[in-house]
Amino acid sequence: MARRCSLTGKGVQTGNNVSHANNRTRRRFLPNIQSRRLFSETLGEAVRMKIAAQTLRTIDKHGGLDGFLLQSADRTLPTPLVRLKERIVARKAAEAA
Repeated sequence: MARRCSLTGKGVQTGNNVSHANNRTRRRFLPNIQSRRLFSETLGEAVRMKIAAQTLRTIDKHGGLDGFLLQSADRTLPTPLVRLKERIVARKAAEAA
């Protein structure tokens, strides 16, 4: 299982455990990755993805999955999510016309 958020790319970080005697040993900081189904209001369907808990708060801030994808640049999104964004844009354009 890849420990990486599929929307924001947040992943594992490394650092040190520092003891009282100032001995340093390497450690890993794992992101809080959750498997969630997010609902696209424009498409009317749920999308399953692995995202960080912090990303859930960001999605709520932008008004849902559709708002988050429409405000993010294509170069920052993985290919399947760029396709999903294109479907959302096409559906919104069809509804507007």
